[in-house]
Amino acid sequence: MNVDKFFLKGELIPAIVQEYKTGEVLMLAYMNRESLLKTLESGYTWFWSRSRKELWNKGATSGHYQKVIEIFSDCDDDTLLIKVEQTGAACHTGNHSCFFTKIK
Repeated sequence: MNVDKFFLKGELIPAIVQEYKTGEVLMLAYMNRESLLKTLESGYTWFWSRSRKELWNKGATSGHYQKVIEIFSDCDDDTLLIKVEQTGAACHTGNHSCFFTKIK
């Protein structure tokens, strides 16, 4: 698959990660061309760390892997929705989802 169309506006694309079975939004991360290709190749999520400036495979150190079930792009091809089978917690805090702090 040619992924270049997703990077016409910049080097990074936001990726919303959602639990396939429940629809719960687990996290938001960023992908570059290489991490998207690694995700498509391996069947597990890979992202670009903006703070560390390196690729990271979700779950490589924690064991909390995300098996990719489906990937969708939005109407502008500038955001991805990745539906996964989550093992363990998606959030580095130990919460299942990164979205656990209610504001309103």
